[in-house]
Amino acid sequence: MLATKVKRKMVNVEPVSNKAKNRFANMMDSLHGCHVEQENDKQLFLASINKKYFFWIDKVNDPNWKIVK
Repeated sequence: MLATKVKRKMVNVEPVSNKAKNRFANMMDSLHGCHVEQENDKQLFLASINKKYFFWIDKVNDPNWKIVK
């Protein structure tokens, strides 16, 4: 039986707060792309592209991150 690849949803994020800027540089290797691991009405649970950092982000008005197109 052949395995089927499922395309995972991705978003790009930009750090806003000092804490997020630190995580972005030190844990995410300054890579904007993240895989969406979970989603609900108000939040996304993201995994950095390098799989070193996992975090929740509010879809609207997050104090630490901004979703960029």
